[in-house]
Amino acid sequence: MLTLQIYFSHKNMSDIEISRLAFENQSKARRVLQASGIEKIWSDAGCRVNLVGSLRMGLLMTHRDIDLHIYSHDITEQKSFAIAARMAADPRVTEIRCINGLHTDEHCVAWHATYRAEDNELWQFDIIHIEEGSQYDGYFEHMADRIAETMTAGQRDIILRLKYEAGDNCDFHGVEFYEAVIADGINTLDGLRHWVADHRKKQPYYWIP
Repeated sequence: MLTLQIYFSHKNMSDIEISRLAFENQSKARRVLQASGIEKIWSDAGCRVNLVGSLRMGLLMTHRDIDLHIYSHDITEQKSFAIAARMAADPRVTEIRCINGLHTDEHCVAWHATYRAEDNELWQFDIIHIEEGSQYDGYFEHMADRIAETMTAGQRDIILRLKYEAGDNCDFHGVEFYEAVIADGINTLDGLRHWVADHRKKQPYYWIP
């Protein structure tokens, strides 16, 4: 934790230093995922488990967040809650919240679990349990892979720097960083703020490069 506090106190870090910090935090995130056993809980229940989001793309910066999309057939509240109960049995899981979207076109149950890692840091697991074969089966995996394939090394550096400069308490969505930089060439935090303000006036949509 001390290391991160030192990094946050120096806003003039080079792109190389920011990239190194991102790599260290991504490595830590993968260790936390492995140690948590959360992926195994869902796969042992017969579900297909896919990593999505910033960790899949190599764009996790300092935000301690791990995104998993979970797929199975004939999801019900009872089935999804039964699997989530196995997560809740772990004392390292300090909180679980649920949003039931089974009756929407997303056909999913969203679980948000707070996990205390061995070094006492808190991580959030965003786990979306999705009906296999439904509209969004594989959609966000494809989005993440297209972003990773499309962005240049320079764009990756800009995205990581903007995430670092914005800090963990900003209200920007991850995809807003990616679209702003990759599609529209935004490369400063002020530029991103203006881009987000204008962008949110539009009808919401899912962007894939």
